[in-house]
Amino acid sequence: MSTAGPPQGANAPWGGSDAHEVSKRGGNIPAPRVRVARRPVHGVLLLDKPLGWSSNDALQKVKWLLRAEKAGHTGTLDPLATGVLPLCFGAATKFSQLQLDADKTYEAVLCLGLKTSTGDAEGEVIEKRPVAVSAANVARVQAQFTGPISQVPPMHSALKKDGKALYEYARAGIEVERASREVQIYELQLTLESVEATQPSINLVAKCSKGTYIRTLGEDIGESLGCGAHLSALRRCGTGGYTVAQCVTLDALEAMTEEERLACLLPVDSLLGDHTVVTLDAENAGRFLSGLRRRGDWPDATQVAVYASADGSLLGTAHVKSGELIPGRLLSPPEIEQMKSFRTSVKDAGTKTSAGCAVLN
Repeated sequence: MSTAGPPQGANAPWGGSDAHEVSKRGGNIPAPRVRVARRPVHGVLLLDKPLGWSSNDALQKVKWLLRAEKAGHTGTLDPLATGVLPLCFGAATKFSQLQLDADKTYEAVLCLGLKTSTGDAEGEVIEKRPVAVSAANVARVQAQFTGPISQVPPMHSALKKDGKALYEYARAGIEVERASREVQIYELQLTLESVEATQPSINLVAKCSKGTYIRTLGEDIGESLGCGAHLSALRRCGTGGYTVAQCVTLDALEAMTEEERLACLLPVDSLLGDHTVVTLDAENAGRFLSGLRRRGDWPDATQVAVYASADGSLLGTAHVKSGELIPGRLLSPPEIEQMKSFRTSVKDAGTKTSAGCAVLN
């Protein structure tokens, strides 16, 4: 099973600034640049991140294509990885932490018998071992790594120690001590490809908790099998309630009109799908937006999405304890008004497009 897929958008101009190169010329003549007028954009775009792109490069590219003022992603995918990368725009950035904390589903290919310096195909081979693995061995390991497990984060990761990312130490040839941590593997499926092949491999499908490193999982599985392994391909198939079937590629996004791109945005509150809903009348909505607690007959709830009853506008998040609605992340009145206007414009765009993207509603 190959999960990598071809590179996408490789020849596209890179975003990230208001000035953007739109043509190429030979010699030392600088290419003309056009100023991009930024605007408020609110919503979530589900990108199928292309192979070889960093999460931030992909974010900046999409931010430029949408001419968005404010954007952020919901946790990094390695350049080696493809798949679901939720990109948050405008007010959605206030709730992006929810996706960082969400469960994830991955497909991966483990190359057996070869260990690399990074635990994936980007590193140098540091050890070769013979592979003598049976289906029974794989079944044993699958059971061993299902449920709560302990992992030591890899050196090639964005975790910080003393204010510096671990991968910075790794690039300098320095290995620092890392504490192990508990993660949860809810479901694990391992399928052994023919061991007679030139390079035997295992296809892996895992549903796991936040903070799980599939690269480390692959290395640990290889060690348990006695032959070592590294990740040769990785694809994120789902995060939270989002799936890869909902995603759009960079190539497809570039080929769209501006209206079609806007129609690909999911609403801000798609990030709050598992929240309890509370609606407030005009007076209480205004007080809530001022940060004041409201009292009502609501049952206790840890995650609440709060709306205005008058027009259904999202006001923010909260939690309920002992009949008190306690504000969490709040939208500002300008954001709420912008979202109303933006929702109307995107609905209009959605009636004109057949791009097949999810439409903001």
